[in-house]
Amino acid sequence: MRKLSLICLFLMLGVVFSSNSQSAAPADFFAGKWEVTIFGTPNGDSKMIVDLVRTDGKLTGQMSNPAEPTAEKVPVTVDESADLLDLAFNAQGYDVTINLKKVDDDNLKGSLLGMFDATAKRVK
Repeated sequence: MRKLSLICLFLMLGVVFSSNSQSAAPADFFAGKWEVTIFGTPNGDSKMIVDLVRTDGKLTGQMSNPAEPTAEKVPVTVDESADLLDLAFNAQGYDVTINLKKVDDDNLKGSLLGMFDATAKRVK
């Protein structure tokens, strides 16, 4: 009887330790800096840095051009769901949207205006 209770005790401890050792997903997946690349635009491939922050429960951000560090940062409106991120901003008088879907922990993939392929990689 004593051996059986010891075996049960070790099994329960094993289950507890293994469930606690699993890593949890990031609490705020989309927050942080992302390097977004747009492929095949008339001016060639375009890269930008999008910095997203959560303020009062809402995700907001700004976009900058890494080739022009002194250029003004463009505000970005964000709409998000579990695995989808929609970014909206104004560029040269036009409303532009980028739709991105989670690929893995550090990558997103989607399109700009539904016409140009886009990828995003988390900046670490």
